[in-house]
Amino acid sequence: QVQLVESGGGLVQAGGSLRPSCAASGRTFSRYAMGWFRQAPGKEREFVATISSSGGSTYYADSVKGRFTISRDNAKNTVYLQMNSLKPEDTAVYYCAASTFYSSTSDLSGTHYDYWGQGTQVTVSS
Repeated sequence: QVQLVESGGGLVQAGGSLRPSCAASGRTFSRYAMGWFRQAPGKEREFVATISSSGGSTYYADSVKGRFTISRDNAKNTVYLQMNSLKPEDTAVYYCAASTFYSSTSDLSGTHYDYWGQGTQVTVSS
């Protein structure tokens, strides 16, 4: 079992920054690919970013490329999402997810991820 707990969301003005984090339980965190997804009201969940188990490989949605950075600290069992130049359209609940089957994945649908956090709200005002 893997438990994921997100924190660090909040309200920010357009152009601002936030850095949500996701703390994972378990001793094998360093083996998992990790991802961030988001879901805005009335919209389907969408892929944001993913990072390989070692942190050496990352992949981003086109909508956040160049503005968001995913990183991880395996010693702390934590994955981060640095979000810069935030836009109102980034407003959503952000979820982290763990893939215990893949050490690296570019899956956009979320089907490669078997554990999910409860989400953290990010609101960007214009």
